[in-house]
Amino acid sequence: MGLEEDSLDYHRSDPPGKIEISTTKPTNTQRDLSLAYSPGVAAPCEDIAEDQGKAYTYTAKGNLVGVVSNGTAVLGLGDIGAQASKPVMEGKGVLFKRFADIDVFDIELDQHDPDDIVRTVRAMEPTFGGVNLEDIKAPECFEIEERLREEMDIPVFHDDQHGTAIISGAALLNAAEINGKELGDMKIVFSGAGASAIATARFYVSLGARKENIVMCDSSGIITENRARHGDLNEFKTEFARDIPEGDLATAMEGADAFVGLSVGGIVSQEMVRSMAADPIIFAMANPDPEIGYEEAKRARDDTVIMATGRSDYPNMVNNVLGFPFIFRGALDVRASDINEEMKVASARALADLAKKDVPDAVVKAYGDQPLQFGPEYIIPKPLDPRVLFEVAPAVAEAAMETGVARSELDTEEYVETLEARLGKSREMMRVVLNKAKNDPKRVALAEGTDEKMIRAAYQLREQGIAEPVLIGDREEIEATANDLGLDFDPDVVDPENGDYEEYADRLYELRKRKGLTRSEAGERIKKDTNYFGSVMVERGDADAMLTGLTHHYPSALRPPLQVIGTAPDADYAAGVYLLTFKNRVVFIADATVNQSPDEEVLAEVTKQTAKLARRFNVEPRAALLSYSNFGSVDNEGTRKPRDAAKMLREDSAVDFPVDGEMQADTAVVEEILNGTYEFSDLEEPANVLVFPNLEAGNIGYKLLQRLGGAEAIGPMLVGMEKPVHVLQRGDEVKDIVNLAGVAVVDAQQE
Repeated sequence: MGLEEDSLDYHRSDPPGKIEISTTKPTNTQRDLSLAYSPGVAAPCEDIAEDQGKAYTYTAKGNLVGVVSNGTAVLGLGDIGAQASKPVMEGKGVLFKRFADIDVFDIELDQHDPDDIVRTVRAMEPTFGGVNLEDIKAPECFEIEERLREEMDIPVFHDDQHGTAIISGAALLNAAEINGKELGDMKIVFSGAGASAIATARFYVSLGARKENIVMCDSSGIITENRARHGDLNEFKTEFARDIPEGDLATAMEGADAFVGLSVGGIVSQEMVRSMAADPIIFAMANPDPEIGYEEAKRARDDTVIMATGRSDYPNMVNNVLGFPFIFRGALDVRASDINEEMKVASARALADLAKKDVPDAVVKAYGDQPLQFGPEYIIPKPLDPRVLFEVAPAVAEAAMETGVARSELDTEEYVETLEARLGKSREMMRVVLNKAKNDPKRVALAEGTDEKMIRAAYQLREQGIAEPVLIGDREEIEATANDLGLDFDPDVVDPENGDYEEYADRLYELRKRKGLTRSEAGERIKKDTNYFGSVMVERGDADAMLTGLTHHYPSALRPPLQVIGTAPDADYAAGVYLLTFKNRVVFIADATVNQSPDEEVLAEVTKQTAKLARRFNVEPRAALLSYSNFGSVDNEGTRKPRDAAKMLREDSAVDFPVDGEMQADTAVVEEILNGTYEFSDLEEPANVLVFPNLEAGNIGYKLLQRLGGAEAIGPMLVGMEKPVHVLQRGDEVKDIVNLAGVAVVDAQQE
């Protein structure tokens, strides 16, 4: 089956299309419905009638964008009409929602007269927080956008004009920096003089290029003042008419520093590329076929050719999705009346800066594990990089506030946290912990210090002020890797093989000499096994916490810290806990990694330690001891263990949180069952600490919830240790290391 048939199947499968409307408030009872509609809905209506701004308080207006098109210039398809453009506009809505959590109504207008379109869109202003114009042909699109911006008091943005301008502008900033060029001195040649090309040329001037250095070509050749005098150009092309001799594209490209293609494929030859200035920048953005192929342009010269296209199968894809969702996000969140030039420039500069930062593992994997490091092959971020939201939206919001188009103010740092919450509950929960960590960063030993992920994590921990990371391993190897990764920091390295750590060997021997360890073996382990080295480092107080496990099996990584550091005075057992986050709920799962067949005492202890952990995430614990029976409905050795553990906890005066069991999982988490059938339970609300009866059940349970229930997992977090130690899972990503390091810092703060 070809791509075309796959696409048809995708769009027509039930339900047809790609979007739907869902409710955001409860609608389960008659009272819910009376609040949602008549008679309760009258109250917000009356408030809005008195103050129009209250629409942002009581309705979805502040998060709703209208995507408006008449289908006259659909990318790659041309004038296909309003109805045929609907799949594209629905797709635009999908991108808004996927990347910035913005809701969309797509509006297809069967109108061609600019007056009609302006009148119609303007009349819909009460509905939307902003309007995204899409696929409207030039030159009408210029007039329509300009008039709507003047006549409407909400942001209006024609993405076909400005999207490519902003994204390629970010790429141009970085390409110029890499190739040592100043924007104000660069000769920039455009192929194409439509809406996108003209808007892009204007935007480059806003970034610092000089208008007199821009040469624009249409299908008839260079746009000159002579052509303008003879009436050969519309008013928009005339803006970039130059007082130079007429000629074709090949003539224009001679000596050019940059080529910007927004025209048709295959019109640039290798000879034309060779005629350009040293280290040229080539943005061949015609779709689906660029003005010149990627490999063809690269082979044309021996110096540094920085190439960008509109295609995903080559480096440096100029994709509008890097812009419009995040620009609207920032504009909506300050209730901006406009998206002005300063906001567009801020978004481009934020994108350019982001490309210089270390790229998350998830993004690298999403793009086939290709190297993504700032340089000629990576000058703009990838669309799937979640950090674009946190960089661009705040930059746009700040620019809106600074230029006076914002109608509400926000704190930029707090705003980033609200944006993270939009991408999932786990980010919101981790932000609580990371903020606590930043208040008093602690020294965290990273046992597998030569691993690339550990080095990248150390860089992020230092840069974000979460911890003071210490990399354990060969100093030369660590510093060389950091340099190869382009990480601009001086890592704190402890090299066991090239330092005097006899005291560490003595201490390990002292701790383990009656466990079969000789002094020479202790010395060898300190030199060769970074897990033992790191454990002694923490035990002696030379580090406050430790992370390991990235390249080891969990049991072998856990063994050294258990032997050297041991469990806390109030704990005889360690346990592994996962935090699982759902859309509107979080639960802690214990034990999923350590205790294979715990008795009631172990279960009780694990429950108390997990409750302590929950409070570090600002969650008040409500614990349930799980089984396959409810409160004695089955009586055997297996069901008695969680039942007895729950009884022990209820009788423990030091336990200051509700706990009950044994109970089935659905009883623990479904309020109707808990309060309807078992009203005697000590749990008045569903549990958020779920203690499984054994390791097998815990591990199965958390993985089913994660994979089938759509939960995001943080962990495993090790509880019950004398000092903070966390064991990573093999294959964890850098963000997982950073998150667990943050948990370790908060653990150390508690100590």
